[in-house]
Amino acid sequence: MTERPGTVREVFTAFLKLGLTSFGGPVAHLAFFQTVFVRERQWLDSRAYAELVALCQFLPGPASSQVGMAIGLHRAGAAGAVAAWLAFTAPSALLMITAGLTLSGTDLSQHAGLLQGLKAAAVGVVAWAIWNMARSLTPDFNRLLIAALACLLALFVPTVLGQLAGIALGAVLAHWLVPASAAQTGSGLRLSIGRRGGLIAGALFLAGLLGLPLLAGLGNQMALTVLDSMYRAGALVFGGGHIVLPLLHAETVQTGMISSDTFLAGYGLAQAMPGPLFSFAGLIGSSAGGIGLGILAVVAIFLPGSLLVLAILPFWERVRGNHRIRLLLGGVNAAVVGILAAAFYDPVMTAGLSQWRDGLVAVGVIAALAWGRIPVWLLILLSAGAGSLFL
Repeated sequence: MTERPGTVREVFTAFLKLGLTSFGGPVAHLAFFQTVFVRERQWLDSRAYAELVALCQFLPGPASSQVGMAIGLHRAGAAGAVAAWLAFTAPSALLMITAGLTLSGTDLSQHAGLLQGLKAAAVGVVAWAIWNMARSLTPDFNRLLIAALACLLALFVPTVLGQLAGIALGAVLAHWLVPASAAQTGSGLRLSIGRRGGLIAGALFLAGLLGLPLLAGLGNQMALTVLDSMYRAGALVFGGGHIVLPLLHAETVQTGMISSDTFLAGYGLAQAMPGPLFSFAGLIGSSAGGIGLGILAVVAIFLPGSLLVLAILPFWERVRGNHRIRLLLGGVNAAVVGILAAAFYDPVMTAGLSQWRDGLVAVGVIAALAWGRIPVWLLILLSAGAGSLFL
């Protein structure tokens, strides 16, 4: 791990590249982060990264974005966390805000090959990342068994309940199946926020969750309605972007904020965007009231998850060295490998491998990642080009 703190500029640049090229949804994003920030840049080690992923899986909100903000906080302080979120989110948010204003002219069918190439590349990236995480976090039969059981739970209960049940199962089985030698700590995170800052962030999170519905009920202003709806969606949804979209449908279409046709067209477009799916809020806001509301909606849906990360991390860093906590984490980390494997099968593989040529692209990406000489963003662009030509 690199010991020296970094700069806001390098954090912004690194996450901007990912914001422009990280297709495939939350699981793919975590795979990109693992490849770029653990293996290539070595900003944190694999154990610390695995702990961070496991922690964010417990929290409501966009898990991949929360992990990204924590990495930015570790690397360059509070400004680094903001830079990581802004750079990773801005490309997709701008595209979705623009789509909300000009959706009628969008025709994704003309670019089906390019989009399929991006999905096939995501298969390769995620497969390689899960393989490397499994080597580190499930090095023995017992932890591999935990991962397999968590994977089965997530597959047979394909909701956030299955994911949470898998994590809980890993924590319970850790007492019997995780060896004492596994209670090793990662190098940890550098945090510029203390317990007082964490308490303030937690208080702000609760104030928004409880106070915004009251404010929205006092008047009939669209801005307050959008702010309340998006904040509540970001605060109460576990499981990432694919889970939040149905909730947003209930909050917007069923309340008459935007039309069903606009929502469904935007839903299809969101699947083709890089970056976090929570950026879909930008389309809702801009469709309801223009660019300003689009920006407000994006900020509102990400804000609760950001506050939760800031609230939890200072306390987490103080307890993570406890031996019993370390054993429990050994089981949780193994379970996370299984949950990611389940998510790799559906939706990553099911969407990315529709024909044998998709498999060639995915295998080529895996081979290039194993070689280690080609950056991830370039592999994504090459895969998109191959999709345009051959898929």
